[in-house]
Amino acid sequence: MYILFDIGGTNMRVALSRDGETFEEPKIIPTPKDFDQGVAAIKKITEEVSQGATIIAAGGGIAGTLSKDRSIFLNGPHLQGWNNKPIKSALSEVLGVPVFVENDTAIVGLGEAVTGAGKGHNIVVYMTVSTGVGGVRIVNERIDVSALGFEPGHQIIDAGGALHDSSVAGRGIDLEGYISGTAVTERYGKKPYEITDEKFWDEMARLLAYGLNNTIVHWSPDIVVIGGSMMKKIGIPIDRVRAHLKGILHIYPELPLIEHSSLEDIGGLYGALHFIKQNLKS
Repeated sequence: MYILFDIGGTNMRVALSRDGETFEEPKIIPTPKDFDQGVAAIKKITEEVSQGATIIAAGGGIAGTLSKDRSIFLNGPHLQGWNNKPIKSALSEVLGVPVFVENDTAIVGLGEAVTGAGKGHNIVVYMTVSTGVGGVRIVNERIDVSALGFEPGHQIIDAGGALHDSSVAGRGIDLEGYISGTAVTERYGKKPYEITDEKFWDEMARLLAYGLNNTIVHWSPDIVVIGGSMMKKIGIPIDRVRAHLKGILHIYPELPLIEHSSLEDIGGLYGALHFIKQNLKS
């Protein structure tokens, strides 16, 4: 049996897989801001769901940056109390099993590539547009190798800061600085779901298309899967992203597929399950 976890900046999800193929209803709790309390919470939930049965391994994603060997949680904007903590060894010690940890967006992307909207494609790019903007490249159902992970949300799409009248002249603005939920709230003084102007959302789709253009020419995927809270019903319309991208990207004879994510809030648990099995085999 495996313990699967998805540690977000707001909530964490923990689930038990008995057969290595499926998992039970996840337990969802607010993510403790303190690292030791967070580790203790995962231990407590593990004891509750396993009921004394033998756990073989645990794994999942966390919202932030990890060290090269994925043992230290370096930095997370919403998990400051976890920064520079030995997450891998701490969880392994309290659970008594091997633990495998990766960035949460990468794990969700793996889930979408293996089980969700990207299933059946060799090269899958997953992008999340939410509080922030992140992404990952999945090749043959594995998170692609990298030195320090992937950060497509921090690509500069406006080197002179001229795309928006509230930009600071001469300051490079990244994709996250334009289309993330945080950026929208800071710029317009409203939560994204409070904005119903179609022209506004079409402009967000255009800016996302520029970011996708750069990501596609660098990573050359078969399919791009896009998820996150900014892609919901009141949000960036994916059909407009496709339309804008078609007018931007001409270097290739055809565009990769652009699809909405399909696993909703449990994509990270599907990814965690596959990630554990991959690591146990290697």
